[in-house]
Amino acid sequence: MPDRRAQRRKNTLRTAAAGLIVCLLAGIASSQTGNRSRDTRADSPEAEFHMARMIYRGLGGAGSRGFINPYWAIDYPMAEAHFLPALRRLTNLSVADDSRHLEVTDDRIFDYPFLFLQQVGHWHPSSQEAARLKEYLLRGGFLLVDDFHGEYDWSIFQSGMQRVLPDRTIVEIPEDDPLMHVFFDLDQRTQIPGLRHLRWGRGGQIVARMAGQPHWRGIYDDLGRLMVAINFNMDMGDAWEHADDPYYPGPMTALAYSLGVNYVIYAMTH
Repeated sequence: MPDRRAQRRKNTLRTAAAGLIVCLLAGIASSQTGNRSRDTRADSPEAEFHMARMIYRGLGGAGSRGFINPYWAIDYPMAEAHFLPALRRLTNLSVADDSRHLEVTDDRIFDYPFLFLQQVGHWHPSSQEAARLKEYLLRGGFLLVDDFHGEYDWSIFQSGMQRVLPDRTIVEIPEDDPLMHVFFDLDQRTQIPGLRHLRWGRGGQIVARMAGQPHWRGIYDDLGRLMVAINFNMDMGDAWEHADDPYYPGPMTALAYSLGVNYVIYAMTH
C-alpha cells in the first residue's frame, strides 16, 4: 500500500506539471480567442463537450483585463480562452472553442450536460428558475459552482439550493469519491485562490488571504451520482483566467486545470 500511494503522488506531480505546461501554451492562444463574440442564439452544442454558463439576474459586476462583466460571467472570456484548449490537449474530448451562455429557463439548457455557475452570493433563483434547475439536475445534468466566499455568500447559495432541491442535503465530498480520481489523482486538498486574494508576504513570497477554509461540497442523487459540485472559499475560474499572468502562482493554475478536467470527465461519464 505505501508503494502504491507513493506512485500515485508521483503521477499527480507529473500530471500537474503537464497541466502547467498546457496552461502556458493556452495563454499564448488567448489573444486569438479573448475577443470572440458570444452567440446566444445557436441551437445546439458545437462539440462533444460544450460548457454552458448559467445567466442569472443580478445587479453589479466586476472583472479584470479591461472586461467588466455581470457576476455570472466574472472570469469570461479569459477563463475559457485558457482552460478549454488545455482540456482539448489533455483529453480525447472534442471541445467547443467557447462557452454557451443560457438562462436556466431556456429549453436549450438540456442540450448542455455541464453547467457552470459563478459568484452565487448574488444568485437568487425565482420559483420558475428553481423548478427548471431541479428538472435539469434530475434528468442528468451536472452543475459546477465556483467563486464564492465567506458565510454570507454561503447563506445566499444555500437558500437558493433549498429552493431547487429542498429534499437534498449538501455534504462534503469524500477523498475517495470518483470525482477526485476519475482522470487525475487529486490527493491533496489545496485551496485555489483568486487573484484578488493574493498579497506579497514579508519575505517577498506571494501569499493568499482567503475568507475561510476551502470546502469541496456536493449534492448527490439517489444512485450516488454527484449532481452539484461546489467549490466554496475557492476561485478555480480565476486560476484559469490568469494562467498567463506571471503574478498568479503557476502551481495553482495547474491544480485548477487538473480539478477542472476531473469535473468535466466526471460529468461526461456519470
